[in-house]
Amino acid sequence: MSSSVKPSAAGQHDEAHFDVLVVGAGFGGLRMLHEARELGLSVKVLESGGDVGGTWYWNRYPGARTDTESWGYCFFFSKVLNEEWNWPERMPGWEQVYQYMRFVVDRLDMRKDIQFETRVTAAHYDERKKRWQITTAAGEHFTCKYFCSAVGWFEVPSKPEFKGIDNFRGEWYLPSRWPNEAVDFAGKRVGIVGCGSTGAQILTAVAHLAEHVSVFQRTPNYVLPGRNYPVDEFENSSKKANFEAMIEQIRNQVYAFPMQDSTLMFNDLTPAEQQQVLEAGWEAGGFRYIFQTFADILVTKEANEAACEFARNKIRSIVNDPATAELLCPNYPIALKRPPVCNFYYESFNRPNVELVDVKTTPISEVTADGLRVGEQEYQFDILIFAMGYDAVTGPLMAMDIRGRNGQRIQDKWAAGPRTNFGIGMDGFPNMFMITGPQTPFANVPPVVEASTTWIGQAIRYMQAEGYDEIEADAEAVDAYCGQMKELVDATLIRDAASQGAWFMGAHIPGKPVAVLFHFGGAPSYFNALAENADTGFAGFKFFSMAQSNQVATA
Repeated sequence: MSSSVKPSAAGQHDEAHFDVLVVGAGFGGLRMLHEARELGLSVKVLESGGDVGGTWYWNRYPGARTDTESWGYCFFFSKVLNEEWNWPERMPGWEQVYQYMRFVVDRLDMRKDIQFETRVTAAHYDERKKRWQITTAAGEHFTCKYFCSAVGWFEVPSKPEFKGIDNFRGEWYLPSRWPNEAVDFAGKRVGIVGCGSTGAQILTAVAHLAEHVSVFQRTPNYVLPGRNYPVDEFENSSKKANFEAMIEQIRNQVYAFPMQDSTLMFNDLTPAEQQQVLEAGWEAGGFRYIFQTFADILVTKEANEAACEFARNKIRSIVNDPATAELLCPNYPIALKRPPVCNFYYESFNRPNVELVDVKTTPISEVTADGLRVGEQEYQFDILIFAMGYDAVTGPLMAMDIRGRNGQRIQDKWAAGPRTNFGIGMDGFPNMFMITGPQTPFANVPPVVEASTTWIGQAIRYMQAEGYDEIEADAEAVDAYCGQMKELVDATLIRDAASQGAWFMGAHIPGKPVAVLFHFGGAPSYFNALAENADTGFAGFKFFSMAQSNQVATA
């Protein structure tokens, strides 16, 4: 273990060196902190927020909740952590996830290795010293051998770039930067722009207090029922007793959820049986409607359309006003946009204080002093909420000034879309690891974090044993992996997701290159490939000793 601080002329510390420097204190950053400790390395985590949690520190908006069952949305490296924590709900709210992460950090005495309210602005690789030079917004400087990005997918919010927004006299909010102080909705007129997961969750919360809520919808979503419920001591005890079995189930489920994938093929059943399977999936709640109904729901149009029409008929049966119900019915294959999971979303439109405003054909033209203008009509509000998503996946990394060999910028490297090997490493960026980076599985995050950080730990151990100083993805392996990502998505109906502005294809941000941002071949195949890669000597990655890397730098 090595950690040093270089004193300045004034006797103050102006540069600290660590073996491992991690950016972000969410699931990925905390798991990497644990891995570095297990390796006996000095490690520092830099976090822009005031506490741990990552997404769950910032996303504290009303109604914020996971769409994954709590017992599958946690750390898996420690059975003790699992035994000492009780989840109060099936789908935990942001407060519960936040408190869980605080529990983990305090239980493992991690706070001493985390520096909060520290935003990293630049990371440059020094080829001569074989170190990363890290700079923060406050002008602090760090160096490290291994630079690990754990900034997650949702760090950079999409900005509401509407004409006149500075003229609005009321309050307006971004869900990803929600204030710590409670917002008073009582008796207020509220406008919600966006109806993805965030917009849906906010609506179901604020509609209880606001005088009136208007939801501005461009593209409807298939909002799946959450079927949330309190978890009692008996169910918690059962989950603890079956910890290893649950981990095995998660590792073998296509999206790494704690559930069993369906083996039923749509056309092997009668029409009556098909409807029965869909009804059971809908009632089970959450993503079980996708994964526990038909095995070919994401592959064949016939199975997918049956699931779509079943969901549309549910919307029509729930929403009282037929015109509103039809506006809420999507007309594209389910899963081309990630379905939100929410409790009582469609029921909210039966409330007398909630209205739906369709802005697909007539978009919002401007923000006025009193609200929003759509065509010739102006809607007046006291509060506006812009739930318009994020510059997801690549945005958080490209928001930093990251430079590899020869000063190459990540913004230039990814000008046409992300290029990685396993979503962990890049050619030209030695000793840089990404946790839940682009081209990792589109799946439940904590199990992906577990697989990625385990591989990183194995790679560093290999370097220590063999006397290597640098690891770098091979350019040919990166080309092959990017080709595989396209092949995998082309084998499913998700290949058309960009046409619906799907964020997981980068299609929702004007000017952002449309590209495959995730591994769509299923989490188990990714987990197995990582394990095999580590067991067989890390093919697709190059290793250098100090002498060899100096030759590369001067070549």
